[in-house]
Amino acid sequence: MLRTARALGLVATLGLLPSLALAHTGVGEASGFSHGFLHPITGLDHVLAMVMVGVFAWQLGGRALWLVPVTFVAVMALGGALGVAGIEVPFVEAGIALSVVVLGGVVAFGFVPPVAVAMAVVSLFAIFHGHAHGAEMPEDAGGIAYGAGFMLGTALLHLIGVGLGMLIGRTSDSYGPGIVRAAGGVAAVAGIAILSGMI
Repeated sequence: MLRTARALGLVATLGLLPSLALAHTGVGEASGFSHGFLHPITGLDHVLAMVMVGVFAWQLGGRALWLVPVTFVAVMALGGALGVAGIEVPFVEAGIALSVVVLGGVVAFGFVPPVAVAMAVVSLFAIFHGHAHGAEMPEDAGGIAYGAGFMLGTALLHLIGVGLGMLIGRTSDSYGPGIVRAAGGVAAVAGIAILSGMI
């Protein structure tokens, strides 16, 4: 488990290096990568959902620790392609807000479904998140670089969620699960507020 987290961290760090080298140009591929990377980490709804995917994967453990986040990122890329192509997906904003509610609720109640079910749930929500990223791609951004950016930004948020779960879980065997569930509850309430337009 720790080896997987370290590997993901290394991949994320290596993925950031090209953006640091190209960030000064501000157009084309560099602009695409930086815009894509920032898109998932600058919206509260995206941040909460992505972190909850990571915490959910940590709660499930085993193969789910990497299968659930990887599935989300892969399906999100498909949703992003739909958005870039201008293919409509209904209820995108509602789907994103519901993802925060559902994923927060799953974490809060400590549900442990089979890995295939968990992958199906995150896949459904990944379509909405990906479509939003793709549809909001700046006109001057390079498509592949933009897609790589939002995929890496999302993967980092998943990694933060996994790390958060591990950190809380290791801090206290007796209180850790309760703290993780409370975090899921806070995320679910925030999702309801987002869905209702309160935030």
